Amino acid sequence: MRVLEVAEGIRGLIFDCDGTLADTMPYHIEAWQQAFATVGETIPVDYLDGLKGMPELKIVELINQQFDLDLQPEATVAAKHTVFKSLLKNVQPIVPVTGLAERYRGILPMAVASGSTLENVSTILERIRLADLFDVVITADDDIEHKPSPQLFLEAARRLDVEPGTCQVFEDGEIGLEAARRAGMTATDIRPFID
Repeated sequence: MRVLEVAEGIRGLIFDCDGTLADTMPYHIEAWQQAFATVGETIPVDYLDGLKGMPELKIVELINQQFDLDLQPEATVAAKHTVFKSLLKNVQPIVPVTGLAERYRGILPMAVASGSTLENVSTILERIRLADLFDVVITADDDIEHKPSPQLFLEAARRLDVEPGTCQVFEDGEIGLEAARRAGMTATDIRPFID
């Protein structure tokens, strides 16, 4: 199996959470599907998968536009959260990524930059036993333009006090990888490193 590595010259590490540090994407998809089902709607899994990394309210806005719906963003996200939280008891770490983060504990400053809420990210990090590992955690609750904008990653670098060009980002979604590249950072797609 291929091993994730930190590139030469890197001074800071930034990790997405869902689908990167923790195997939560199936839970997100299931929670979205159940939330949409409560109002009699079905959204294709492929479409949902392409929105990985975006804040949830933005996801509902895009779904309304794409499928000509009138879903209430706050109510839809609240319904999704109820289901998602019930599924989190089973969450597992993505070992190639969490193992790399553990190897660099105390060696390089590290951040989590996620499109999920602080409550969800905090719960996930607790469940995979990494809550004390990261110097910075930025989420959808922060007033920062989110992925695919580079601002989330640029703010993580600023808070880590590391130049953006010396940061390496670990991501599982195209939107996040694009944001990392736009930030001038080394973008690492973790998908080839997992089963």
